[in-house]
Amino acid sequence: MMIPGARLDAEAAREMISIYRTGRGAETLALDPGLMAEAQAQAANMASADKLSHDLRGSLPDRLNRAGFEKPAAVENVSAGYDTISEVFSGWRQSPSHNANMLAPGMRRMGIAAVYNPRSRYKVFWALVLAN
Repeated sequence: MMIPGARLDAEAAREMISIYRTGRGAETLALDPGLMAEAQAQAANMASADKLSHDLRGSLPDRLNRAGFEKPAAVENVSAGYDTISEVFSGWRQSPSHNANMLAPGMRRMGIAAVYNPRSRYKVFWALVLAN
């Protein structure tokens, strides 16, 4: 269970998602500092607002453009209520739209974050961003 001060092992998450992708013919992923920062900002914003949303800070393309990415092809998964990377990964695999995002062709970079809000019924908010 995620607790205050717990840290997401981004490299383990990257490896888990990359293995899943390569087993289905997609590219492996590398952690990208800019996408890590974007995922962290999105998860933190959702946790602060206690709301699951792709658009709290604007659309993904707008947010990435503001962060200095030049019109990337990108997808995003957000979620809440899962305590571990294994749980959220399983949830994303079982959702057709989230699974399609994880397997999106041409994606080579990723950022992922989990933010804990003890006052929320969800407790943990997740964001995953993949880009070319």
